[in-house]
Order: sequence, then structure tokens, then C-alpha cells
Amino acid sequence: MPRLRQAVLAARDLDAAVEELRAALPLGEPYADPGVGLFGLRNAVMPLGDTFVEVVSPVQDATAAGRFLDRRGDGAYMAMFQVEDLAGARARAAALGVREVWAIELDDISAVHLHPGDIGAAIVSLDQPVPPRSWRWAGPWQPYGDLHTTGLTLSARDPEELGARWSEVLGGLELEEGRVEVEPGAQDGIASFHVSGLDGEVSAAGARFVG
Repeated sequence: MPRLRQAVLAARDLDAAVEELRAALPLGEPYADPGVGLFGLRNAVMPLGDTFVEVVSPVQDATAAGRFLDRRGDGAYMAMFQVEDLAGARARAAALGVREVWAIELDDISAVHLHPGDIGAAIVSLDQPVPPRSWRWAGPWQPYGDLHTTGLTLSARDPEELGARWSEVLGGLELEEGRVEVEPGAQDGIASFHVSGLDGEVSAAGARFVG
């Protein structure tokens, strides 16, 4: 089953968002991945247990994250799922007509980003790290604390349709430790990320995290 390995937020002010998130959640030290410069961004990736919370912020015009911020403001932007069979997941998505907006194959990880217009609600990344416990995007990381991401809730104008679409693409809504849930909403998007061990819920940098 897929595992929600990284929750991604977009923010205008990266440093302020990181400060707010670290005040709300027990996050490790942020890592700046130079690779996101390809997308016109800078970022901070912070460990939450052996999962991660990332913030991206545009440093160029005409970026996908910048367009999201223009529409929505700061908030939950993307979900990155660890999968055991990326080739199979890509084939399933392609058969459903889901376009890929970016893909990479490296010695220690392969990944693909799926078009949000085809899956709905958010950009989805499917990643297969080697070995499975590794995670290149976080740099030289170590697990931090006892909390970790387990799933997410989508907001949808048509919950049944969006839930069915995500289920088709992911091969079901059940995840390794949680699930993808869908609730009615005024617009499609990520309503919250689920965090195992979190007492109640917290809001930070425009996103909700629920226990």
C-alpha cells in the first residue's frame, strides 16, 4: 500500500511558514533542497518521525506553486506517497489518462508528479526510495520525534467523484498506516493532513494537521 511520506505546503514567506510550523509541530531541522530550483522554488524539508513536512516558496514568476498561492493563499499544496512498485503505479495512472508533469530516476529514488487537473485536488507525487527507509529529498536526515504523517482528508465539491478518482489512481484509499478521506467542500483541495500521535489538531502556515 502507498504511504504518505511527505506533506507539502506552499507559502509566500518560507521562513515565517517554517517558524510557524515548528512552533506547532515537533519538527526537526529544515533542509534546503537545491533541486527545487528547477521548479522556480526554494524549500525547507523537516522530519516528523520518519516522515516529512515540506514548505515550498516561489523565487521566480509563473510557477505552479505561485499560481496556487494566487488562487488559495498559503496552505496544503501537494501529497507525496511512497510506493513499492512505481512502474506499476505509473502504468495504472497512464491507463486512466493521468498525465505526468515531471519524472526522475536516480540510484536511490525514482519519482513522478501527477497532473492535478487529471487526479484532482492536488499535485500527487509517487516515489520509490531505495532502500525503502531512505528519503533523498530530505538530505542527511535522521528520524525526529514520535509523530508521523499517516493520511489526509480531501475537500471536494463532489466527494464521491473525487474519492473514486483518487482510489483508481492510488489503487485504493487505504494507506499503509491510514487512509485518504474525502469530505464535502466549496473547492477541491487538501483539507488536512493526518498525524499519528498528535493530540487534537493544529493549524499552521495555512494548513491543518489532525490527530
